[in-house]
Amino acid sequence: QAQLEQSGGGLVQPGGSLNLSCVASGIELDYNAIGWFRQAPGKGRKAIGCISRSDGTMRYEDWMGGRFTISRDNGENTVLLQINNLLPEDSAVYFCAQRMYRCSRDIGAYGIWGQGTQVTVSS
Repeated sequence: QAQLEQSGGGLVQPGGSLNLSCVASGIELDYNAIGWFRQAPGKGRKAIGCISRSDGTMRYEDWMGGRFTISRDNGENTVLLQINNLLPEDSAVYFCAQRMYRCSRDIGAYGIWGQGTQVTVSS
């Protein structure tokens, strides 16, 4: 059964960094794109970025000011999202999601979703 398992997250102080992990099972990363999204309380889910073999890394949220990095570890079938210089407004539930081959900023284009992980930025 294809699935995405997320880990990481938690409480982080402003200015800190965080690594979120998305482990793919039954999903070959060479043939699938993995997108990252976040949903703040009371807000809609927004695309952050995506990675695929065809597209490389795509950035969809300029308002994050380049504070995030998406990388892929093929050996571990894992996609990582690193966020630096965290701000309180980065507090949200973060999701990874899969679609075939190419990246998309369209949330509806993704099929399999991770369970989400809460990130809270607070002192």
